[in-house]
Amino acid sequence: MTHLPTSSTPLRSVAVTLLPTMAAVLAGFVVIGAALPVLPLHVSHNLGFGSVVVGIVAGTQFAASLVSRVWSGSFADGNGGKRAVLVGLVTAAAAGLLYLLSVAVARSPVLSVSILVIGRAVLGGAESFIITGGVAWGLALVDTGHSGKVIAWVGTAMFAALAFSGPFGTMLFTAYGFAAIGLLTTLLPLLVLGSLMRAPNPRIQLRQRKSDLRAVFGAVWLPGLGAALASVGYCSVLAFSSLLYADNHWRPVWVGFTAFGAALIAARMVCGHLPDRYGGAKIALLFVLVQSAGLLLIGLARSSVLASFGAALAGLGYSLVYPGLGVEAVGGTSPENRGLAMGIYTAFLDVAMALGGPALGWAADRAGLSVVFFISAGVTFCTTAIALHLAYNAHRSQQADGYPRPLNRPK
Repeated sequence: MTHLPTSSTPLRSVAVTLLPTMAAVLAGFVVIGAALPVLPLHVSHNLGFGSVVVGIVAGTQFAASLVSRVWSGSFADGNGGKRAVLVGLVTAAAAGLLYLLSVAVARSPVLSVSILVIGRAVLGGAESFIITGGVAWGLALVDTGHSGKVIAWVGTAMFAALAFSGPFGTMLFTAYGFAAIGLLTTLLPLLVLGSLMRAPNPRIQLRQRKSDLRAVFGAVWLPGLGAALASVGYCSVLAFSSLLYADNHWRPVWVGFTAFGAALIAARMVCGHLPDRYGGAKIALLFVLVQSAGLLLIGLARSSVLASFGAALAGLGYSLVYPGLGVEAVGGTSPENRGLAMGIYTAFLDVAMALGGPALGWAADRAGLSVVFFISAGVTFCTTAIALHLAYNAHRSQQADGYPRPLNRPK
C-alpha cells in the first residue's frame, strides 16, 4: 500500500525552516519594488525621455523574467534551490551596479538609459532565480505534505516586500536620487547572501537526470491557466484601484491596494495550510469565488468603505488560489522536476499580468473604470471551471485507488 506523505511537522517548525528562503525572497523583492514607483520619475525627469521609453525601461524586467522562468527552474532542479537563489542574489547585485553606472553617465542620456535597460533585464533574470529557486528550495526543505504552505509563505514574503519597498524606495529617491536605489540594489542582496552561505541545500536524489519539458508542461498548464485567470483580478486591483479612488475623489487613493495586500498576507499566514489538508483544487475553488465576489463589489461600490471592503475580499480570495493551484501543479510532476514545474507555473502569471493590464486599460478607456472590475470578476470566475475539473479528477483518482490520494503524489 502506498504511504501518504507526512505532514505532521508542526507549523512553527516549518516556519523556522523556511526563514532563510523567505529572507532571500524578501530581499530580492525589496530591491525590485523600491525601483518600481521611481523609475518613471528618473527616466522622464532626470534623463528627459517620454512615456514610450519609460514603458520600455519598466517592461524590460518583466520580459526578462518571463524568458528566464524555464531556465531558472531547470537550474534549481539540477543544482538545488539554494544555489539558484544565491545566483539570483548575485545577479541582483550586478543589476545594482549597472544602475549606479547608469547614474554615473547621466550626462549622456542615451547611454545612461541604455545601461539602465540592461540593468533592468539583469534584474528580471535575478527575480526568476530568486522566486523559482526559493520555492524549489522550500519544497526540498520540508516534507511534501507542506507544499501548499511553502508556496503560500514564500509568496507572502514577496507581497510583503513589494508593499514595504514602494514607499521606502520613494523616500530614498526623494532624499538622495536614483543612486540610492542603485546602492540599495547592490548591497542588500549581498548582505542576505552572506547570511545564507551556511544554510542547508537539500537536493532531490534524482532517479534519472531528465527534465521532460513536454511532460512537465502537460502537468502544469491547466493549473497555470487557472492561476493566470485569477491573476487578472490581482492585476486589476494593482493597476486600477488607485485610479478608481482618484476618479471618485476617495482619499487616500492607496487604501484599496493596501486592503487587498493586508488581507492576502493575513490569510496566507493563518490559512496557508489549507491546500495541504483539504486539497489544492478544492481550496482554490472556494477562494476564487470569494475573490470574484470582492472584485464585483469594487465595481459596484459607491463609497470608499465599500470599495475597500471589496478589495479586502478580493485579497482574501486570491491569497489561496495561487498556492492551491500550485499544489496541483507540483503534485502532477516528479520531485526532480518541481523547480521546472514552478518556473512554468509562474510564467503563466507573467503572461496574465503582461496581457491583462493593457486589455483592462483598453476597456477602462471605453467604458469606465468600474467596468474593469466587472470584467476581471468575470475572468477570475472562469477559474472555477478549472478548479472543479481538477478537484473532480482528484476525487476519481482517490476512488480508483481505494484510499485517500496523497495531495502531492505525481499523477
